[in-house]
Amino acid sequence: MKTVMFKKALFILLFLSSFIGFSQSLALSKDARISILTCGLGNETYSYFGHTAVRVSDPVNAIDLVYNYGAFDFRTPNFVAKFAKGDLQYFIITHPFSDFINDYTTEKRSVYEQELQIPLATKQKIFDNLNKALFSEERYYTYKFIDRNCTSMVVDVINKSIGENVITKKGDTTISYRSVLFPYFNGHFYDQLGTSIIFGTKVDQSADRIFLPFELKDSVEKIKFHNQPLVSSTKTLIEFAKETPKSWWNNIYSYIIILLLVIFAKNKIVDNIYFLILGLMGIFFVTMGFYSFHQELAMNYNVLLFSPLLLVLILFSIFKNKLWTYRFSLINFVLLVIYFLFLINKAHFFITLPLIITSGVVLVRTAIRNKKPIPIII
Repeated sequence: MKTVMFKKALFILLFLSSFIGFSQSLALSKDARISILTCGLGNETYSYFGHTAVRVSDPVNAIDLVYNYGAFDFRTPNFVAKFAKGDLQYFIITHPFSDFINDYTTEKRSVYEQELQIPLATKQKIFDNLNKALFSEERYYTYKFIDRNCTSMVVDVINKSIGENVITKKGDTTISYRSVLFPYFNGHFYDQLGTSIIFGTKVDQSADRIFLPFELKDSVEKIKFHNQPLVSSTKTLIEFAKETPKSWWNNIYSYIIILLLVIFAKNKIVDNIYFLILGLMGIFFVTMGFYSFHQELAMNYNVLLFSPLLLVLILFSIFKNKLWTYRFSLINFVLLVIYFLFLINKAHFFITLPLIITSGVVLVRTAIRNKKPIPIII
């Protein structure tokens, strides 16, 4: 978290703490408004999916604050290891609404506001629960890509305050999380490929819960509460057209060119380097599946393509054991066929298809190269 933002958040905490205790909160006036803020997509990894926050505005009490569940501190010891393992602590912070808007204006990302049409008593409960989280151990939560993030935490605090699951997903709940995520990577090809192959079976489950900001935005537009729309309308506070980045290398063309070079090289060393890269990635996937608490990384069937057994094939090839090089070429080819059949109805089928074809060609070539010749009897 940026030092300037941290200081601002600390100032707001001190300001609020002069009014708010752990057990009681400042009473909102009848003019108070509670809104859901949805922020547009960015081109940084953390901003690919947008952002969700809650605005509390009360002119009588001179309050106009944004509560943000998406904060984390880069200064956390072993930050990268904790993020990879899945036990990094995210937390709620608050900032003045004007600063929030200025930040997104600078980043050229749109912000949409949806005011909740709820009784004052319910607004007070939301405000109280937000402040309780802000000033207690509830401030921290363990981030989970699908199950616990800035959007799901907002859904939870509103539903908890209302006393029932009013906010639920509206729309297609039969498609997979992977299918929902896939379009968000447009313009970021290798991020799209990377997430496609590192995610396991969890993201192939039906996406029946809200976990992305624009899913929440679209859902609340269709929800009724006490026989009236939950939100009056969707107001555009600032709007920018998303700029899709262009790169000479981060695109499908460089991906295809690299794989074509592997295919047409017809070189044993190139083949072994290709197998080495895939095999090492497979070991990484397996390790992360066991090491990480991120359920999205577990049960990763993509190891059928990125098989660690490719490393065994390389060893036999180096030691010129043609029989076992041939056998492991066939074993890995069978795994590849199984992977191909399993992947046909998955969202990432076409993006991984060039890898499947390349692996198939190189495995067949390796098998032929090491197949014992059949003697010809005249």
